[in-house]
Amino acid sequence: MCRFVAYLGRPIIVDELLIKPANSLVHQSFDAGEMDEPLNGDGFGLGWYLRNINVRPGLFRSIIPAWNNKNLLYNAALIQTNCVFAHVRSATEGHVSEANTHPFHHRRFLMMHNGGIPQFRRIRRKLLSLLNDELFEWIEGQTDSEHVFALLMQNLYNMRKTAPDMTFDHLQQGFQDTFDTVQQLKEEAGIGHEVSTFNIMATDGERIAGTRYSSNPEQGTRTLYYAKGSRFQCVEGVSRMIQDGDGVQAVLIASEKLNDEADEWTPVPQNHFMAVDTDLKIHLRPMMP
Repeated sequence: MCRFVAYLGRPIIVDELLIKPANSLVHQSFDAGEMDEPLNGDGFGLGWYLRNINVRPGLFRSIIPAWNNKNLLYNAALIQTNCVFAHVRSATEGHVSEANTHPFHHRRFLMMHNGGIPQFRRIRRKLLSLLNDELFEWIEGQTDSEHVFALLMQNLYNMRKTAPDMTFDHLQQGFQDTFDTVQQLKEEAGIGHEVSTFNIMATDGERIAGTRYSSNPEQGTRTLYYAKGSRFQCVEGVSRMIQDGDGVQAVLIASEKLNDEADEWTPVPQNHFMAVDTDLKIHLRPMMP
């Protein structure tokens, strides 16, 4: 059911997150430890920002499994960024293709998802009817994830008409409206009892916002953690979030912990909105199922 990592903070070399740790995202692509099915070999995606060059993110996606992707293994040591999203896919909805590989990119935004909408095809057409022409044409693949991202963008664009400065209150409401709409469409299709799960992260390269969410919190939960500190480093496979008195300069979010240092990782509570501000302050707020 996919694995991902998101990072915001002081510039970091990408391989410090994706390759070097003992339980790196590349390792999780073939041996994830917190899933019933440990294999996530249906594609890999990487998005990163260099805002001094362009507000749009860099994007690299491939259907080659992360553990065998030579371009990834070579270039990860050559990319330095203050904001990175990376995802390994275990396909549920949509065939294996670059168009269906996370993270998804719209304008200056990236989004990635761990979870799913059961029987998504039964609500896909009605969901598409809620989108404006730009977002309707933007969708290239078949995944429920890409469609949910488009619906989220639609809700936020609608909100911008009355709230041009998007606060975290607005972002949380955008996610809540998106999930409520999906549930309403499921009810209309007679599949409201099916459990949808939305571990989602989205970013513009300056802030991160996302959720750990289930339409039925007693079922279908997915793991999600965060770690914060002065800097994240990995030496000979041993990774740590360093606390050296410089305050919080790095925030790492992961669907699965990158090491066994349990005291470093804080679980995101079920059915909560999570945001990381430009000053790296973390906000956690409950959401309604």
